Amino acid sequence: MTNPAVRSGHAPLPLLLIALYALSILLANLTLNRFIPLPVFGLLSVGTIFFAAVFTLRDRIHRAGGLRAVYIAIATALLVNTLAALLTGTPWRFIGASFLAILIGELADTAVYQRLLQQSWWTRVLASNAVSVPLDSIIFTLLAFWGDMSPRDILQIIFADILAKYVIAALFALRVLRQARPASA
Repeated sequence: MTNPAVRSGHAPLPLLLIALYALSILLANLTLNRFIPLPVFGLLSVGTIFFAAVFTLRDRIHRAGGLRAVYIAIATALLVNTLAALLTGTPWRFIGASFLAILIGELADTAVYQRLLQQSWWTRVLASNAVSVPLDSIIFTLLAFWGDMSPRDILQIIFADILAKYVIAALFALRVLRQARPASA
């Protein structure tokens, strides 16, 4: 039987997913200026490890609650993270960089995802992440670190962040796909 709320276009909010989404962004922001050097080239922000989950969580929110739920998740994450940053004394530069990168990256991802609603979930996820991952990484890194770090270090951060976000998001997406398969398959 179809849920009447979904049939009418007003899907119930996936509150747990929205909370996990906001928490992932919060953990990413709390660890954004700690780096792990990669073996050959790249500086991986510890925050990226948490932020990579955001892309798949947002796509799951989209599936579970629709566009309205995604907008609520983005707004909730922006509000929670701005308040937490203010309470923890996070520099305004990081708060602004995070706010703009989330806003622009997440809205771009959502726009791409919406345009591909008739495609498979996997296609929607890959295409929307192909846009939002580099957009988010470039915007945040340039705004947060330009002038404080060398251009080489900034390139290393952007490279490592994009690589890690794609790998982690792909692992989350594969897990979701495996869970969605029937037990007999």
